[in-house]
Amino acid sequence: MTELQKKHPKALYMLFAVEMWERFSYYGMRGILILYLTKSIIEGGLGIAAENASYIYGIFAGILYATPMLGGYLADNYLGKRNAVMIGGFLMMLGQFSLFAMNNITGLWIGIAFLALGNGFFKPNISSIVGELYEPNDTRKDAAFSIFYMGVNLGALIAPLIIGYIAEDYFTTKTAAGEIITFGYKYGFLAAGLGMLLSQIIFISLAQKFLGNKGLLVAKPQNLTAQEKQDRALTKTDKDRITAIFIFSVFTIAFWLGFEQAGASMTLYTDRYIDRAIGDWTIPTAWFQSINAFFVVSLAPVIGWFWTTRKGAQISTPTKMGMGLILLGVGFIFMLGAIAQRGGDNTNPDIKAHYLWMIFTYLAHTLGELCLSPVGLSVVSKLSPARMVSFFMGVWFLASAVAHLLGGVVSGYVETLGAQSVFMLLSIFAIFAGIVMLLITKKVQKLMHGIS
Repeated sequence: MTELQKKHPKALYMLFAVEMWERFSYYGMRGILILYLTKSIIEGGLGIAAENASYIYGIFAGILYATPMLGGYLADNYLGKRNAVMIGGFLMMLGQFSLFAMNNITGLWIGIAFLALGNGFFKPNISSIVGELYEPNDTRKDAAFSIFYMGVNLGALIAPLIIGYIAEDYFTTKTAAGEIITFGYKYGFLAAGLGMLLSQIIFISLAQKFLGNKGLLVAKPQNLTAQEKQDRALTKTDKDRITAIFIFSVFTIAFWLGFEQAGASMTLYTDRYIDRAIGDWTIPTAWFQSINAFFVVSLAPVIGWFWTTRKGAQISTPTKMGMGLILLGVGFIFMLGAIAQRGGDNTNPDIKAHYLWMIFTYLAHTLGELCLSPVGLSVVSKLSPARMVSFFMGVWFLASAVAHLLGGVVSGYVETLGAQSVFMLLSIFAIFAGIVMLLITKKVQKLMHGIS
């Protein structure tokens, strides 16, 4: 039986379920967070100005993706990956329940602090455990991360639908004067917390059965001889591959800076200027964030399969990432179409753009994501020295942290410069970065020393 014909281990599907419910928790919270920040108090929000709310969102997302480097280091050296996943899950659950229990600025900062810290323990280590299921040169690894990525996006698909309905519809009433009163956002955070609880129940009850010793902390040898120390030292190949990780990380900043506008500026644009009415019913804004996840769940098996074919296997990781960036830029061109339909950057909320512009935007962004994100997770697990995998997963997510911080700043500029200027610049920037990545593909491949 060839390597491509081998079935994936059952542990992959257990980790798929754990990640699915953790992502249900995260994306459910993310789907309503910017709305919770900006809606008035009577609408169940905190009444923060949109520009300031975008900065808060960017700071939170930046810290969220900065903590994995610390969590990866602690897991590699002191905790083990499985313990780190459990600690992270518990902290994130506390974060969601804090947002539910305290609907004020204090509760906001306590909640997002727990979420950011917990993510640092959880995120890099569950990805590293997936990598441990396969030998370094197993060609099924890219496909495995695409399957795992389906778990991410299955959770991201159902979360905004359920939690968006809870937050924006189920607990909402209108006064005789037509004012909207809702208590739904807090119960949306409660539902997100319950999703995190379910994720932890699955992991704690099934990890030993399916993982065996994988993900446990390996005791470090003491009193190494000179030869053993030399054997453990980083070789030139290791250093070249680490350089490749950092190059990929720089380009992933360009990708996530644009992609994560979905949680901030694109959500606000959808809420204000996209026609969401179907008869007398208005589609909850958060539901539009399920479009990306729907496309991922639909397309990830096809893309994952394609990477294992002869033609797909010939496409290098740098090329895939370059394609992903270009597709991101194409997505913002569709956003510009929505703006053009409304006649430019006018602020009249009665002039709406067709929802198809958002669907095409999310389709292009999803195709870009599938070229870059699961492939990136896979290549980091391949390029990292074996004893430092979780740490370099943390480095990978640190790049996302920088992107999210910058993305929050960019989202804030939509309020001052206008959506048309910002989305046009994002489109040009992403396409340019993608072309640069394609041009340096051969040089980066050389640094990878045979890793594809």
